[in-house]
Amino acid sequence: MNLDLKNKKAIVCGSTQGIGKAVAMELAKMGASVTLVARNEESLKKVKAELSAEHGQTHSYMCVDFTQPDKLKSLLDAFMQRNSPVHILVNNTGGPPSGAINSAKVEEFVSAFNNHLICNHILVQACLEGMKNAGYGRVINIISTSVKQPLPNLGVSNTIRAAVGNWAKRWLMNSEI
Repeated sequence: MNLDLKNKKAIVCGSTQGIGKAVAMELAKMGASVTLVARNEESLKKVKAELSAEHGQTHSYMCVDFTQPDKLKSLLDAFMQRNSPVHILVNNTGGPPSGAINSAKVEEFVSAFNNHLICNHILVQACLEGMKNAGYGRVINIISTSVKQPLPNLGVSNTIRAAVGNWAKRWLMNSEI
């Protein structure tokens, strides 16, 4: 199996900690130029400095809060003009706060919907054409096991994660990369 990602560009969301950071580190080790995406610029700078550049790749970051999808779209449009194509997109965002669904506020659903589904959609739309033109593309959606079976006390998260899972299936059915 060829795991060489030299000359490939990746965007990794939620990349300053946890799964996102681990994915970014591994993609860089395999030779990809990685663009980190998260809310905290200091954390982004720190993780960027930790990424391997042993294959001569360059790394960057985008500081954006997914509670502002319009700002993401604006930053991404400018980024893509300079960095297309992106070959690998890792959609990864921390989950909504825990709580029972019957006590969840409408605003919690709207916020989670924007953070997860809307921002994922903006990112895929920005990357897909370049992936097709390059003849190579991977979109990885890190969601939750709650897509298969809802987890207790995660009412908003269970709902939104299932929506993202079904959204991803529709993209897969309608796109050839």
